[in-house]
Amino acid sequence: MSAAESAPGVGAAARSVAERWLAAEPDDDMRAELRDLLAGPPDALAARFAGRLQFGTAGLRAAVGAGPLRMNRLVVRQTAAGLVDHLLATQPDVASRGVIIGYDARRKSDVFALDTARVCAARGVRALLFDQQVPTPVLAWNITATGAAAGVMVTASHNPPADNGYKVYLGTGSQIVPPTDSDISEAIAAVDPCTVELAAPDHPLIEPIGNAAVEAYLAAVPAVRLRPEVSGVPVAYTAMHGVGGATAVAAFERAGFPAPAVVGEQQRPDGSFPTVSFPNPEEPGAMDLLLALAAQSGAAVALANDPDADRLGVAIPTPADEGSAGGWRRLGGDEIGWLFADHILRHTAPRAGAADDRLVVTTLVSSSLLATMAAAHGATCRETYTGFKWIAHTVLAHPELRFVFGYEQALGYLVAARPLDKDGITAAVLMAEIAAVAAAEGVGLQQRLDDIASRYGRHVVAERAVHMPAVEGVAAVERLRQQPPMALGGRAISEVKWFDEAGLLRLFLGPEVRLQVRPSGTEPKVKLYGEGIGIDPAALLDELAGLLV
Repeated sequence: MSAAESAPGVGAAARSVAERWLAAEPDDDMRAELRDLLAGPPDALAARFAGRLQFGTAGLRAAVGAGPLRMNRLVVRQTAAGLVDHLLATQPDVASRGVIIGYDARRKSDVFALDTARVCAARGVRALLFDQQVPTPVLAWNITATGAAAGVMVTASHNPPADNGYKVYLGTGSQIVPPTDSDISEAIAAVDPCTVELAAPDHPLIEPIGNAAVEAYLAAVPAVRLRPEVSGVPVAYTAMHGVGGATAVAAFERAGFPAPAVVGEQQRPDGSFPTVSFPNPEEPGAMDLLLALAAQSGAAVALANDPDADRLGVAIPTPADEGSAGGWRRLGGDEIGWLFADHILRHTAPRAGAADDRLVVTTLVSSSLLATMAAAHGATCRETYTGFKWIAHTVLAHPELRFVFGYEQALGYLVAARPLDKDGITAAVLMAEIAAVAAAEGVGLQQRLDDIASRYGRHVVAERAVHMPAVEGVAAVERLRQQPPMALGGRAISEVKWFDEAGLLRLFLGPEVRLQVRPSGTEPKVKLYGEGIGIDPAALLDELAGLLV
């Protein structure tokens, strides 16, 4: 999401830039931090000023702090100015359509959002600014509802508590993809962060958006349900200290479900995340309070949103058997995707008298099972690059098809036609329906998964990560591409594929095993993904990981 641009010989130059930033910095805490940096060792100063945060397809994301390599108001003002300049150069009607701006509960999110609106107004562009914290799906949904030319969401999603971020959408309601990210980055680089013009906070071009926008999103939630006649079952839910709690509870009510039991300690927005060190449903321990509540309340399913509510974590009860009293387990991202796909494909159909036009979309690193399920139901499946922005891009590229479902294994799901981005709130509603339909048919969600395995084969997925600097990771994957192994675990490599745009190498070990490796685009690591049909690929991934180092 962000990376430093190298700047050799920082020394005096970094000090000079830091002194300019100190003079322009509007916040007392950042000024104090800058003074400490100027008084401290040169290396510490260079770590903040030896480049700038690089704007990419996911916008910006970094720890809140002083200097161009952290998230702060000067960085946000520069970014907003570059974005608006790009829009003015590419969209003739942007001034009247405007930019819609939302924010979450993280540190400085509200002032980052207001500064963005003030930059828009100073450049003659209408700014539609939420007057309350909102989940990312509410912001994204309202881009097309308002006809805005673009959207900005100030959030670091499920990053650690110290971080904040800046996510950009186009008028389609989808995140940006190349080359738009590079074009915006160039426009940002042309802006002096210390001299960005700001309009007054009450400028007439800054239009507050109230609760009506949230209500408009909620009014569309009931359409997600495919079996609205089925009554709800007990559900446990956590907002994980994020901004999705109140909206999720309201969404359940609008969809005709009873209110979920909520983890009280995590229901109200709190950007310090006092009960979780890493507010990501994928992280071990992050859902512990939820699982305790689920067991206590007799829930049929446990649901977790991440802090900006665009992702969904799910846990299910495990049946009791001999020697076991049963318990709860978190589902993997692909398992959740399989449950959604099974339910959606069974409860949607081609339009009367027409060929099947249903479209499902997933990513390269997600399970291949979705394609098999789609083929069995007569629907079209498309595979695209990693990142939900590419799922949206694929949907837009196929207007002749009717999109019904998209997912990525990193807990991102879209179960409605809009917004064209992952939505953990509508996904939570539909997962509650899946649990309710299963209960009405006398089965649990584990039995649903077992049934899917019996029909399509038991797909087993695994992931690994090898930590190394980004440049070394790219080189390691390239070496593996140039000299792939002949065999792993005594199984011959039957096919090798390279996806250049994704930097991803795919290895097949017969029809039963698929292994993949790629450098992370956001962290200093190489990621490995394995999938086996009736075979656990974990040991094969370990052997492949060993070849990287």
